[in-house]
Amino acid sequence: MTTDPKNANRSVQPSAAPRRAKTPAEKVMPAVVYQLPGMGAVTVRPNLKYGDVDNPFLLMDIYTPPSLSNNAPLPIVVFIHGAAGAQYKPKDWGLFQSWGRLIAAAGMVAVMFTHRLGYPKPLLAEAALDVNNALDYVRSHADSFKADANRIALVAWSGGGPLLSIAMRDRPPFVRCLVALYAYLDIQQSPSHVENETPESLKIFSPTSYLQEAPSAMVPVFVARAGQDEIPMMNDSIDRFLAAAVAANAPLTFMNHPVGEHGFDNQDDGNRSREIIRAALTFLHTHLGAGVEL
Repeated sequence: MTTDPKNANRSVQPSAAPRRAKTPAEKVMPAVVYQLPGMGAVTVRPNLKYGDVDNPFLLMDIYTPPSLSNNAPLPIVVFIHGAAGAQYKPKDWGLFQSWGRLIAAAGMVAVMFTHRLGYPKPLLAEAALDVNNALDYVRSHADSFKADANRIALVAWSGGGPLLSIAMRDRPPFVRCLVALYAYLDIQQSPSHVENETPESLKIFSPTSYLQEAPSAMVPVFVARAGQDEIPMMNDSIDRFLAAAVAANAPLTFMNHPVGEHGFDNQDDGNRSREIIRAALTFLHTHLGAGVEL
């Protein structure tokens, strides 16, 4: 065996230690990495019972700006969490509480509610009922928190993405735009969904199924992708949606985070994460007519 003289005196560097897996609390409790003035002064109405389903965990929190005036009512941003299960109280996680404050500080009303979407059994039909019940409650009570029942956006994270299909299928005029943050947008090839749902359900709850309308009939969609997403088939799902959306000439806004992990909005405190969050806020302002400078 011969030795390369150029490397003869070079020490061998040990390989980098594998990254320690984060605990569930380390993933969901940190706050969103983008901040706005006034977040600490936001008003929160917690633990509202929004439907008649017999489940003590199906509750809602509503976040409103620090000072509500007698001016025009504010638009509403409804959050749809991932497949956590209502019993784990996602509305109380630091991620969603801070997003609620962020949206309210940006001059909009934020709504965070728990629903029955689960894992490994998705319970898509049950969760869809919860989403519709939440929307009905918010719209019927909008006057009580000075909000506009006809200017609503849906924002979904992770496993909550399939529930955006409700608005894409029915196209209610009060839903003005959709935001998907590292979220499933086509579940027809996702193993956990395929194993637990019928082919018909997989199609119904895949947002890709609703990209055949005329572009003028489609609701605008903002999609953010985490380039280093570790969730199986997540980016494959997003990539199929993006290809179909471009082919359909859909009103699409897309941002990619090349080094972002699943949950980059509260895990990766870097310029790209903040840029994407700020862009999502601007998208919401534009399509909801919020009329507040960010």
